[in-house]
Amino acid sequence: MNKNIDVVALGELLIDFTSAGKSDGDNFLFEANPGGAPSNVLAMLKKLGNTTAFIGKVGDDIFGHMLSKKGSEQGIDMSGLMFDGESRTTLAFVNNDSSGDRSFSFYRNPGADTRLSTEDVRIKKDLIERAKVFHFGSLSMTDSPAKEATEYAVLLSKEAGNIISFDPNYRPPLWKKETDAFSAMWYGVRNCNVLKISDDEIYFLTGEKDIDIGVEYIRKENPKMMVFATMGAEGSKAYYKDIKVFSKGIKSEKTIETTGAGDTFCGCILHFILKYGLDKMDENAIIESLRFANAAASIVTTRKGAMSVMPTEREITEYLC
Repeated sequence: MNKNIDVVALGELLIDFTSAGKSDGDNFLFEANPGGAPSNVLAMLKKLGNTTAFIGKVGDDIFGHMLSKKGSEQGIDMSGLMFDGESRTTLAFVNNDSSGDRSFSFYRNPGADTRLSTEDVRIKKDLIERAKVFHFGSLSMTDSPAKEATEYAVLLSKEAGNIISFDPNYRPPLWKKETDAFSAMWYGVRNCNVLKISDDEIYFLTGEKDIDIGVEYIRKENPKMMVFATMGAEGSKAYYKDIKVFSKGIKSEKTIETTGAGDTFCGCILHFILKYGLDKMDENAIIESLRFANAAASIVTTRKGAMSVMPTEREITEYLC
């Protein structure tokens, strides 16, 4: 099979309703932004010149068709997107505090993204077979049949010899039970080659607030994987083989929200893995990737939305100067 897709991602594609102030009548206003962690990652990768494709399901409604159009406008191959006539597109209302940190209210009972089936994935499996990297998160495992569809896609990725990338992207309101989230996140950890994980998620999985200790515990389950741990504006760390490095975060006074920052970071990291090759990611390459990813994430925090406002390579490079 010709590996002519750099990264294919599977999972949620949704509308992020972000705060847009208040009306003259003192009512809250929200802006409908295209979102969903897997698609945000693909948008960043595409901005850096990579070929990308998405597999997922949205509602056959105005938001679902908007998302299809927006994804295509970003240059993502949306041929793996399916429309569900029985469920609506998932909506997320995002509230930001004064520092830009977020809280979410989801409308997903069920959302069309949870209706992705194993048969849907089978029909689109050529996208996975043609990919160099397969990326997924835990939110496609909150409900059946999408949980089984995700696991099937991981199996296909292993058979195709893909690098498998996982971002837990833990969102407590979307899980019926905390133990289900715990199990799904550990499934991702055990089955990936590249793990992007936040400090809060490390604590959730291990009970350790010390990131180094927490990552050491996680790596016992999968010693060969490369781990990227993010700490918001404080920076990020990477662990691979005997390498452990830290890159200081880049804080911006222009930060307005943090939506999509982690996805931007993840897309940049996968870009460098594609550039150098997983086995050739030495200490210098990892440090370079962290600095670049931190800068890109910082830029995104100064913009509303995520998928449609990813920075270019030139913007990121200039931001680092």
